[in-house]
Amino acid sequence: MSPADLTARPRQLAFDLPVESRHGVEDFLVGPSNEQAYALVERWPAWPDAWLRLVGPEGAGKTHLAAIWATRSYAWTVPAREIGAAQVPHLVSGGALVVEDCDTGTLDEPALFHLLNAMKARGGHVLLTARTPPDRWGLTVPDLLSRLRLAPGAEIATPDDALLRALLVKLFVDRQLIVDTGTIEALALRMERSFAAARDLVDALDRLSLERGRRVTRAMAAEVVGSLDPAGD
Repeated sequence: MSPADLTARPRQLAFDLPVESRHGVEDFLVGPSNEQAYALVERWPAWPDAWLRLVGPEGAGKTHLAAIWATRSYAWTVPAREIGAAQVPHLVSGGALVVEDCDTGTLDEPALFHLLNAMKARGGHVLLTARTPPDRWGLTVPDLLSRLRLAPGAEIATPDDALLRALLVKLFVDRQLIVDTGTIEALALRMERSFAAARDLVDALDRLSLERGRRVTRAMAAEVVGSLDPAGD
């Protein structure tokens, strides 16, 4: 073994350790892209209807906002694909329910329609999340589609510059990574403008920092942005 081998910095292994995601109201970042959705959820229990639709792209904060409401309303949370006729009486019994990912996977439309009607009759509330509006869910039960179209809702849009920077800072803090403002600016200028892209970038930088045993730098950030750019720019 050469002297260089003895003095070389050992390469660390990156493990898939869980990252603490804080879903408290104090951790939700409000900006122009999500303030309408936040305000509408905050109005509970004075909602204009028994159901509320929350639509936004992947990683936009729908789960976080739904978790805030679930804490306040003592709501249960269930993926839409797991709702069947047999589960409806139990799910309605709590009086508040979050139904997530309504446009993902197989949906039992009659069961969901029954659940919405039963919850309204009980005087309860349902918060439904999806990446797309109901017209794009492929629904075949006309009454269900009509009810969902008429339900009040809010959309989370692409983040503005200030919110994107704040989101990057929060994601780094969640991973206990210290990053200077110059690195945040470099990332915000070059990255895809989406919540999901911010999450993927921070995750990749976390792994790279651990593998190299070094803090996150602007050069490292540029390297990761380039590697994740589908156009190769």
